[in-house]
Amino acid sequence: MFDKMLNQLGPWLKGEGPHSDIVISSRIRLARNISGYPFISKATEQDRQRIEEAVDRAVKNVHENDDLFVVDLEPLSQLQRQMLVERQLISREIAETPGPRAVYIANDESYSIMVNEEDHLRMHALTSGLNLHTVWERINSLDDHLESYIPYVFSKELGYLTACPTNVGTGMRVSVMMHLPALSIAQEIDKVFRGLSKLNLAVRGIYGEGSQALGEFYQISNQITLGRSEEELIEQVQEIVERIVQYERKAREALLEANEEVLLDKASRALGVLQTARTMSSEEAMHLLSTLRLAVNMKMLGAPKISLINELLLFTQPAHLQQFAGSELSPSNRDLSRAQYLRKRLAEISET
Repeated sequence: MFDKMLNQLGPWLKGEGPHSDIVISSRIRLARNISGYPFISKATEQDRQRIEEAVDRAVKNVHENDDLFVVDLEPLSQLQRQMLVERQLISREIAETPGPRAVYIANDESYSIMVNEEDHLRMHALTSGLNLHTVWERINSLDDHLESYIPYVFSKELGYLTACPTNVGTGMRVSVMMHLPALSIAQEIDKVFRGLSKLNLAVRGIYGEGSQALGEFYQISNQITLGRSEEELIEQVQEIVERIVQYERKAREALLEANEEVLLDKASRALGVLQTARTMSSEEAMHLLSTLRLAVNMKMLGAPKISLINELLLFTQPAHLQQFAGSELSPSNRDLSRAQYLRKRLAEISET
């Protein structure tokens, strides 16, 4: 399974769809709990095993073909679990929490179902570009099918009951990953973030809650779900993201008009370093690839393709590098392997 993943790119990184130059991916996650069992924080190991069994029966009734496979997370190595985190298939919390837990993954990695994370079930779907309505149709259909086999914990007054109070209601988290380098360069990004906070929207790093924002890549998502319908939450995030896209485009136009040669020089240097460096940290790679991605999307450089840049953003992450190597690597050896991988993939790239 992991070797197969090293030869494919998830649909959220293909660089396709509306506003894909700025919006890398759209994602919707639903949190659900099963009647008759305590929340995970109070569940015994036997409870968690029975939850797994109940979900497995439901999933097999919903999916009779081979488009979905299950991964038992408990026996996996830390490296293998981290690779699934880097591919946005599981959360960091379920990767690090001991005990019975599993994930169901679509063959094309377009959605996954986590079992025994903070809630009994956390399912999410994701795709490239600003495609929230498409993602919602996919995950809503999956949720409806599973609910016909699993009795969810539901209150007529409050909606779906979840382990965390902020998820009570729809249990929905709508998130969009954005690349906002021009707003960062123009020193306007903090103003945008303050505005988002007033609208009850959260800004996180590339791997969600608690992760660091690197390379001007940010996840923007709703913070509360109670008292709002699924459609209202989607429309709110859609509207705000479209507004941020406009701000980023205007910032890019202003930068191009005022500093075209400076930006081109910076991008060319970034490409040169990526093509020739002998050692490179994850943080440096993210920043250089961010610079390169901006230049290609602004038509300042003709190559490489955005899909390749997105691939490099993923495959130079620590767990992917070590999976390529077939063993755990020290931080210094990861930096050597990262630079080697970048040189190899960019060897035939030339400016057009």
